[in-house]
Amino acid sequence: MNIIPKLREEVDVKRFNTECAEESAQRAQGKIWISALATLLTLACAPGLVLGQTSAPVASTSKTSAGAPPTALQKSVEAYLRNLYAFGSDVQLTVSLPKESEVPGLLETTVDVKDGENSQSAKFYLSKDGKYLVRGEVSDLSKDPVAETRARIQVNDAPSLGDLKAPVTLVEFSDFQCPVCRSLHDVLRALLPNYPQVRVVFKDFPLESLHPWARTAALAGRCAYQQDPKAFWKVYDAIYDQQEVISAANAWSKMADFAAAAGLNPDAFKACMASPEAAAAVDASRANGQQLEVGSTPTVFVNGRRLVGGDPHLLEQYIKYELAQQRAAKN
Repeated sequence: MNIIPKLREEVDVKRFNTECAEESAQRAQGKIWISALATLLTLACAPGLVLGQTSAPVASTSKTSAGAPPTALQKSVEAYLRNLYAFGSDVQLTVSLPKESEVPGLLETTVDVKDGENSQSAKFYLSKDGKYLVRGEVSDLSKDPVAETRARIQVNDAPSLGDLKAPVTLVEFSDFQCPVCRSLHDVLRALLPNYPQVRVVFKDFPLESLHPWARTAALAGRCAYQQDPKAFWKVYDAIYDQQEVISAANAWSKMADFAAAAGLNPDAFKACMASPEAAAAVDASRANGQQLEVGSTPTVFVNGRRLVGGDPHLLEQYIKYELAQQRAAKN
């Protein structure tokens, strides 16, 4: 789940983070998620954090860049967020030293929240008088944000399905263990036959803190792709179709079974699974997602247009829009 929920009075141009409401993960944590988040944000999988509550005073952890004590403005932001979200002493909250932003009159700061192994960062904007705090996204109307995003997506050496010259490219950042990613898999299976103009590119984004066998599955997909690009999609289908029977204990053997069923060489597949090259490829894919501010899965880019979650209606809307735009340009 998101560590920092949306501020109540903010305007969020796009959803910064969404979450996957997984009952099994909740039981494992042994605490109760904030009810407002559990009902509001249920579209995608994101690393979770339980928000503690305490009445004890909390020492400020915010520091300036030089390691000096935090400024009054940093203390004010930290106190406000701790009070709003009931962050107790077991939650480390760090507010960076505010600096000038690209928007005249607004300062920019980064808030880092950490609870055990779980962490999250978010950008906030502050009025210079210290009265207003805004979490959102600043858009420069003189630039094409979709083109900029599209240019940062790395599709080389990634599994793809469809015509390389297709007018619409759908890039999917997914986690094989994420239930919402499985739902997106089912949506794409039903949707894509109707849109031969769409090329699909798969990018690994395993959320290891939430899903214990997601990285093993990512390695399996990568090794299937390296041995036979077409076999990747057979392994991809097998993992999502049998997601419920895979566990951290049997993941390796299940992946080997899927690879064998896809016609891959078992010895080469197992050697690849243990290789640093496969691990580096998965890490590179995840790093590309982080550059694009992917924080939850699935996150899809349709010709650079971001969609978080697996909403079939919105996904089809994006595809139709892109096709209509290209038809209009030709005419």
